[in-house]
Amino acid sequence: MSEESRVPFETQPAALETVPAPLDSRPPREVSLFWRTFFLLAMLLLGCIIAWLQTFRALEFEPRALQSAQQLASLVNLTRAGLIHADSIARVSLVKTLADEEKVRIAPREPGDTYRLYNTDSLSRRISEQVKARLGPDTVVAREVNNTAGLWIGFSIDSDPYWLQTDPSRVELVAGITWLIWLGTAALLSLAGAALIARLINRPLKKLSFAASRVREGDFNASQLNETVATSEIRQVNIGFNRMAQRLSKIEQDRALMLAGISHDLRTPLARLRLETEMSVGDPQAREHMAADIEQVNAIIDKFLDYARPDHLEPERVSLNQVIDAAVFSLGSAPDVEVHTSIPADTVVMGDAVELHRVFSNLLENAQRYGREPESGRVRIEIAARKKDDWVLIKLRDHGTGVVPEMLAQLTQPFFRGDASRTSATGTGLGLAIVERAIARMGGRFALANSSTGGLAAHIKLPLAKP
Repeated sequence: MSEESRVPFETQPAALETVPAPLDSRPPREVSLFWRTFFLLAMLLLGCIIAWLQTFRALEFEPRALQSAQQLASLVNLTRAGLIHADSIARVSLVKTLADEEKVRIAPREPGDTYRLYNTDSLSRRISEQVKARLGPDTVVAREVNNTAGLWIGFSIDSDPYWLQTDPSRVELVAGITWLIWLGTAALLSLAGAALIARLINRPLKKLSFAASRVREGDFNASQLNETVATSEIRQVNIGFNRMAQRLSKIEQDRALMLAGISHDLRTPLARLRLETEMSVGDPQAREHMAADIEQVNAIIDKFLDYARPDHLEPERVSLNQVIDAAVFSLGSAPDVEVHTSIPADTVVMGDAVELHRVFSNLLENAQRYGREPESGRVRIEIAARKKDDWVLIKLRDHGTGVVPEMLAQLTQPFFRGDASRTSATGTGLGLAIVERAIARMGGRFALANSSTGGLAAHIKLPLAKP
């Protein structure tokens, strides 16, 4: 169903229920500006935290290992000196005092003792090396002796081996967990800050996107943006957008008013002209031709009025079955036209009954005019509908010759004709433009495609009415 005559196009068979990709396909996976900004800021902040942590560890690692080794060596030397210079009675008291007050336990080292070396990470290995360097190569630094965990240092007093057990916290072994806690806290605070910054950046763009969508739908009054925001760049964008929306609204009003006025003013002289033609022209054939020309001009005026209707309307529940039945009935009962419908019972969509009737009347009229089969000259029109998710998908197709693919995108342009000569055209070039405009006003989508089994198919996607 092109708006005007068609160019032959070969096709291959396909099922009637096939819905074209433009209406039935899902958009590709997208990432919003908010999340993209958030991820970039988060990666930047986390990278800075990791770099800072690595730098701090590199600067703090060696001093910490040396300090811890010095503390352990001093503890062993002081304990050894105390035990050497104390008598037997004072030695017992010294060992008890060290255990109670300093949490340092002295125990004999037996040949059968089992132990695990203190070498779990790079810091512990470095501390062990420094302790051995200060106390001697025969010194043993262990993290477990006879299945008892702790920080154990094996040393000798007059060739008698001993174990010194102390709390690992003396060398700040728990600092690794502390750093993890601080790192996690810094990461959470950084992510929260990144989310806040991304939201502040995204908020004016989100408002601009919403306003642009309202302008696209023709709702110019709901697209006003705040012109008093603090950010100068956003304020200038909002001011420019508001002025553009006001200008577009004025142009749209002037266009609708102009088309309506011209169409209305032409009806009166046309009515007089037809009356005078019927009364003054004596030749019946000439009178019939003149009356037909006047009817065609009147039909063109109707198309102008339809196209000039306001863009905004309030959708309501509409029975698709009743609308299509009424449009088919209005088509008449020409003997060479067949219309077959396959619509589920009680299919209700959100839209406008008058607009939908105008849509299907235009599509049926175009199919009747341009969808004749090349061989038989008959017109076979098929209308099918099915529900999918929250939508109703409708397909209206004929069995004519179709159109060349390059022309499909132009068929819904106002005043476009497939004929090279405008004088040979009998239509206005507005039929499919009116259809697309009406479907868009109802929140649906409209697309044309060559059917693989021959002819042209119109695909309509309308919102399904909730029960």
